[in-house]
Parts: sequence; C-alpha cells; structure tokens
Amino acid sequence: MKKKEPRAGRTPEQIRSDTMRRIRSRDTGIEVRLRKALWHRGVRYRKNFKGAPGTPDIAITKHRLAIFCDGEFWHGKDWGEKKGRLKGNRGYWVDKIEKNRERDWRNDALLSEQGWTIMHFWGEEIEKDLEGCVRRVLAAIGAIRAARILSESAKRD
Repeated sequence: MKKKEPRAGRTPEQIRSDTMRRIRSRDTGIEVRLRKALWHRGVRYRKNFKGAPGTPDIAITKHRLAIFCDGEFWHGKDWGEKKGRLKGNRGYWVDKIEKNRERDWRNDALLSEQGWTIMHFWGEEIEKDLEGCVRRVLAAIGAIRAARILSESAKRD
C-alpha cells in the first residue's frame, strides 16, 4: 500500500501539529452542551473557575460543586486496557496520560480538602445521556442543600 503524499507540500509532522493545535482545552463541545443544559434548568455557574484547584470546567460556587467534563483519551478512560493499544510515540503518550490522571487525582484531593463536591463526566456520557448527567448534577445540588440545612438547624439547637 502506497503512503499518502502530504497535501500542498506539508509534511506529516506539520499536518499532525495542525491537528493537535486545534484541540481545545476549554469550551469543548461536551462542556458547552452540559453548560447549556444546566443553564436552561436554572443552574448558574462559573466556567473554567480559576479560584479552585484544577480549574473546574463548571463550578457552582454557591454550592461548592466542581464539575469536570473529561475526554476519554486525555484523561485515560479504561486506561489499563487502552494503553496497550497505543502505537505511535507510545512512550510519550503513556507518560502524558498517566501524568494527566495523577494531576486529576491530586486536584480532586485538594478540592475535597477545601470542601468541594467533585463530579466527573466522560465525554461519551454527556453525548449519550445529557439529561442523565443534568439529573445527577441537580441531585448533587439537592443533597448539598439538604446537608447545609441540616447543619444549620443542628447549630441552632
């Protein structure tokens, strides 16, 4: 099988570089979908909130709820199974994804220590069951509110 010639004199490395440059870290399609759905349900939030460890994609500061919309590849979904299938530049990608996962765990621990509730959604979860994701966020908000009310009533007694 003949290798494809690069378009307009561009090397495969240049093409790959252009592809990687277009990958976004904020306002991804899955983030925007979840944010719009929450907004339409009356949930108000901050996006890419720098005031919390890990800069949550969606932060409901009133309830200290941090929501992350994670891409399956970048955050290592089913990593044990998938890392064996990596072919090109395997060492680089294994190291990168494992560092991403460690950073996620570290940020989750910091958020927990600061009293935040943390939720992670995989991109495919948001794509396949957006309403289910919204219901889980609303349920978390309800649980946080209920805990706050119980705590406040216990202080008064």
